[in-house]
Amino acid sequence: PVVLGLAARAAALGPEDAAHCVAYEAVSGPATAVVRLLSLDPFDATGVLARLAPELDAVARRAAVAAAEAVVEGAAVLPAASAPLLDVMAEAHAAWPVRLFAS
Repeated sequence: PVVLGLAARAAALGPEDAAHCVAYEAVSGPATAVVRLLSLDPFDATGVLARLAPELDAVARRAAVAAAEAVVEGAAVLPAASAPLLDVMAEAHAAWPVRLFAS
């Protein structure tokens, strides 16, 4: 999150733009994985992403509002609606001698 925030700031993105990047990455990664792992149609997976756009916009708006509130009230007001296990498993996967995907 810190690196993404710094990269967004360096690119002159605002908080909502940065939140859009995070929200899209959170859903596009699994969409790519289902295409690779389950051989689902990539157009179907992309269609799901397109249908999620209104929800992603709402999440990005809520995140930007929460970030603005956190500046004034402290980090304790930040929502914790996330999936930290994905990050934990990604770190564990990085240490595996075998990869799930060959790129």
